[in-house]
Amino acid sequence: MLQSLLIANRGEIACRIIRTARRLGIRTVAVYSDADADALHVRSADEAVHIGPSPVRESYLLGDRIIAAAKSTGAQAIHPGYGFLSENAQFAQAVIDAGLIWVGPNPSSITAMGLKDAAKTLMQAAGVPTTPGYLGDDQASERLKAEADAIGYPVLIKAVAGGGGKGMRKVDAAADFADALLSCQREAASSFGNDQVLLEKWVTNPRHIEVQVFGDSHGNVVHLFERDCSLQRRHQKVIEEAPAPGMDEDTRTAICQAAVRAAKAVDYVGAGTIEFIADGSEGLRADRIWFMEMNTRLQVEHPVTEEITGQDLVEWQLRVASGEPLPRRQEDLSINGWAMEARLYAEDPIRGFLPSIGTLETFELGEGCRIDTGVQQGAVISPFYDPMIAKVIAHGPTRDAARETLTAALDDTAIWPLRTNAGFLVKALEHPDFVAARLDTGLIGREGDALMPPARPDDEALADAAIALVEADGLSGFRLNAPLKREARFLLDGAAITVTFDPRQGEAQDDKDDVLVAQGGQVWRLAPWRVAGVSGGGASDGAILSPMPGRIIAVAVVAGDSVTKGQKLVTLEAMKMEHSLTAPFDGTVAELNAAEGGQVSEGTLLVKIDKAD
Repeated sequence: MLQSLLIANRGEIACRIIRTARRLGIRTVAVYSDADADALHVRSADEAVHIGPSPVRESYLLGDRIIAAAKSTGAQAIHPGYGFLSENAQFAQAVIDAGLIWVGPNPSSITAMGLKDAAKTLMQAAGVPTTPGYLGDDQASERLKAEADAIGYPVLIKAVAGGGGKGMRKVDAAADFADALLSCQREAASSFGNDQVLLEKWVTNPRHIEVQVFGDSHGNVVHLFERDCSLQRRHQKVIEEAPAPGMDEDTRTAICQAAVRAAKAVDYVGAGTIEFIADGSEGLRADRIWFMEMNTRLQVEHPVTEEITGQDLVEWQLRVASGEPLPRRQEDLSINGWAMEARLYAEDPIRGFLPSIGTLETFELGEGCRIDTGVQQGAVISPFYDPMIAKVIAHGPTRDAARETLTAALDDTAIWPLRTNAGFLVKALEHPDFVAARLDTGLIGREGDALMPPARPDDEALADAAIALVEADGLSGFRLNAPLKREARFLLDGAAITVTFDPRQGEAQDDKDDVLVAQGGQVWRLAPWRVAGVSGGGASDGAILSPMPGRIIAVAVVAGDSVTKGQKLVTLEAMKMEHSLTAPFDGTVAELNAAEGGQVSEGTLLVKIDKAD
């Protein structure tokens, strides 16, 4: 077994790896950027090494600095986690060339599966069914457009080096193809340093089914059953579960055996995931499931597999990297119960899921679930990294039991002042289609409005908060013959509201002069009208402000242009994603303060629109 390990990652996955390594008696080394100097993974490791400034291209993506940190601390091996350099074959080879152990697949396997077009060709040769599409080297926009026309719309444009939902665009009509291609290529180049794309036929009623595979250096390959990751928003997984609802044993055998064949075709060693797209219009059937891609690393959603199999996949990784055979044979593995995982993000669903940055003054997660996180109360969520702050994982004897446990934990979550998607997750878990396992990757897109958390707490919660505010102000006493009901005016997120309440009942959390109201995973601050002010500005008066710090990558208008409601004005790149800012109404560009390539701060006025008469 390894004696020392450097984790070339940060946040939740670094903490997750450290936890297993400590249990196995392995010394751990963390790396960190300026922004992560006081991060939980840094404080959890036995040793930590600073590797550069906050941007990932100046720290976590610098393989030479990471290797140097491993050698200077005497680490035997490097675990890449997921994201960053985890699927970079050149980095994996550099680790091996430096005399260190790479906790991952052979570089040749990463290369074989790293480009989606080449991987699909390889899978076809191995007898693994693949989705119809275009995999050619000719990347001219005219050729890609012609191929898309031939496939038939809708089609999916995918970055060949992509992952995590980035560099992907669904195109519904030929007229939309050129703009979608340009946006996809630009995002792919920014995220992966490779703007090459492939095309796939968009599958009707698509379900995302993936199989966890594991290989060792002794030629053994097993699967640990499937996961369903169909609940997605813009190709980003939101809630994952294992096993897949509606999966019969014959179909499970077929898909899992295909996954093992795929892994064997590239002599796979370590943890990997074979991702399939299924046409769920007639239920899950072996002849309607096609290979999409292989992720040559540990997945974000690996905990649901751990929960139903009772296996620690990080321990498996470390044992295989040490040269040991797989801890279990295929016949030793079985499914126990059901597991679900929700990804808790610092983002605001009501504001288009924009990332929320700042200090976690309140960070309280519900009970009854496994929590994988890389932050604690008081931590700072910066604009430099992915905004996921925790994974909440429930396990139960049935799907309903796991879903109810997960819902209850998210319902009891209270985080402030950052906004989170907890309320959105609660709504998704309670949606009738999800409850009935009527799943496909378009569910959130279709039901988006129904999944939005409420804009304000209900009257009972507001009354409780009003009582707490009045009591905190020393006005809580009631006299004989005084009215039983009282009215008070307060500010809720800057909007004035009137609350009717009984001053003899109720409770809420007092936060200095204000009260935090938590309900359904959402948190609001209720402030007395006398001490709070209403901030002006915003899209309602035509002022388009930057919703977060970022870089302007496209400006679609000039001063004096006439614009229509919903027209794209500026594209901002932040938190590794593109965000389009659009016109709130018909009008004229009266002021333009955005230039391509410019860096902007949160709240910066980018465009001012004068409303049309």
